[in-house]
Amino acid sequence: MLNQIGQIARAVSNTNAAEAFYEKLGLRKLYRFGDLAFFDCAGVRLMLSPNEDGATIIPQGAIYFRVPDLVLTVNELHAKGLDIFSEPHLTAPMPDHDLWMAFVKDPDGHLVGLMMEAPKGYKPA
Repeated sequence: MLNQIGQIARAVSNTNAAEAFYEKLGLRKLYRFGDLAFFDCAGVRLMLSPNEDGATIIPQGAIYFRVPDLVLTVNELHAKGLDIFSEPHLTAPMPDHDLWMAFVKDPDGHLVGLMMEAPKGYKPA
């Protein structure tokens, strides 16, 4: 019976560059084993792994991280020199909250979503 995700693997072309990027995002690095880098995402491991056959990385999907303050998080990432692919914007007004998102891309072009469930009518400062 499947339930909780234990680990997500993300293909990267350069483990060192990807590792530096995810460290700038603020993820806690667990360890490095050869060309594999592992980060903690609130109990789910993120494994950065180069393609074994050296094939070109094709960006796929997105990993979404909840953040308590989207504007503050984006400002902190700007200060660390990261480019924001998509600035904070209202994605979906829900019945009981508003869903706001912003996106960055890792060195291989994979999307990383930053999401905040804000009170109805939230207006970023």
